[in-house]
Amino acid sequence: MFYAFNFQQLVSAFIVLFAVIDIIGSIPIIINLKEKGKEVNALKATLISFALLIGFFYAGDMLLKLFHVDIESFAVAGALVIFLMSLEMILDIEIFKNQGPIKEATLVPLVFPLLAGAGAFTTLLSLRAEYASVNIIIALVLNMAWVYFVVSMTGRVERFLGKGGIYIIRKFFGIILLAISVRLFMANITLLVEALQK
Repeated sequence: MFYAFNFQQLVSAFIVLFAVIDIIGSIPIIINLKEKGKEVNALKATLISFALLIGFFYAGDMLLKLFHVDIESFAVAGALVIFLMSLEMILDIEIFKNQGPIKEATLVPLVFPLLAGAGAFTTLLSLRAEYASVNIIIALVLNMAWVYFVVSMTGRVERFLGKGGIYIIRKFFGIILLAISVRLFMANITLLVEALQK
């Protein structure tokens, strides 16, 4: 497993997941939930999100085969979802509306859709089309450790970064995400075109 370890892939996967999960951008939402008296359990949220993401990372392939969808097609679709998410971050618009019932804040909306949402699922499978699994899993573990730290220290992180700092980080990662979505799209659309020409 570790023979496929590649530091550059690990860093790339970490940055992509960091931008997609966007826990820093979720700080105002978490603070708002706490102000409304909704309980947010950092450890529970992190563990459930990690279990869901790892489960999808390994079972996602089987699900795709079930629907006769290849990884390249899914990666192209994923690139489009990431593209829309990046537009949300850059333009301050809401494309993905959370219509789910909100009962306990730890599960909804924190675990789903904020941490383990459609974007994160799509990104994991899109990354699989490009990177070795070991690098993606290590990147995911590091991101989950970061998520736990941020959720458990929400107030302090917000005071440290300030509203302006959170806003700038969100915009910066929105642009990075936009560039990544274009690269993912181009790489996989080329593979699809080549496959069709054979």
